[in-house]
Amino acid sequence: MLLNVCARGVSSRLSSVKNINQAVTNFRACFSCSTINRNEAMPLPSTDKVYPDKIVKIVDEIATLNLLEVADLNSLLKSRLNISDAPVMMAGGPAVAAPAKAEEEEEEAAAPAAVQTSFTVKLEKFDAAKKVAVIKAIKGIVEGMNLVQAKKFVEGAPAVVKADIAKDEADKIKEDLAAVGAEASIE
Repeated sequence: MLLNVCARGVSSRLSSVKNINQAVTNFRACFSCSTINRNEAMPLPSTDKVYPDKIVKIVDEIATLNLLEVADLNSLLKSRLNISDAPVMMAGGPAVAAPAKAEEEEEEAAAPAAVQTSFTVKLEKFDAAKKVAVIKAIKGIVEGMNLVQAKKFVEGAPAVVKADIAKDEADKIKEDLAAVGAEASIE
């Protein structure tokens, strides 16, 4: 009898050990990644953008055009989308850090005074009553600018009208703007 009790105890312990081993095996199977080797790095996400088929077809068709057809496409798109040929005017260049004062003094002493050959005309402000005249003057001065662009330009004053021009042209532009009631400066 005692032997039967011991046998039952041992068998129940063995079955619980088997159950634990089975549970551990099941756990490992559930949470292990069979598709990824643990020694390999995970692949990086793709940086290629996927474009819609419609866009891909348009690009393929444009790629088959010759130079004259591309020029026609360009002018048609500009007219349909109301895009002008006016160049984008920068209000100012990138900021440059000022050198130390000691370096400035050395450069001034060493180099003779440089003669300025290119000038920039800047619209500072204008008389509100003469805004229309200023807009028309700006439209005439800046090549390729339409009235809407000229209006936005004038309303955004102070702004650079023309850059890198000769002294006599800068003086003429300043006089033209002063004649219509605008205040301009030459830099």
